[in-house]
Amino acid sequence: MAIYIMLTTLTDEGRKTVKANPERIKAVNKEVEGMGVKILAQYAVLGPYDFVNILDAPSNEIVSKMAMELGARGTLQTMTMAAMNLDDFIKGLKK
Repeated sequence: MAIYIMLTTLTDEGRKTVKANPERIKAVNKEVEGMGVKILAQYAVLGPYDFVNILDAPSNEIVSKMAMELGARGTLQTMTMAAMNLDDFIKGLKK
């Protein structure tokens, strides 16, 4: 499994949905898990993004499909980045 950081921004429609039904966020999380992506941590944040999500997924293809599925709804936009822990990063530099 690989770690990903997904930054999410709600669209106008997404903000209306969350305001009317905040629990919708947890329903979407269950859908994401059903797509094979585990949510390790999720934070609502201030600034240019609305949420920061730490994800665990088996492949780039699966996390890409999940991001496309969510984005196609028109309620959010995402930026997803592959991540690695520092020990793996340092080990890779020593090779």
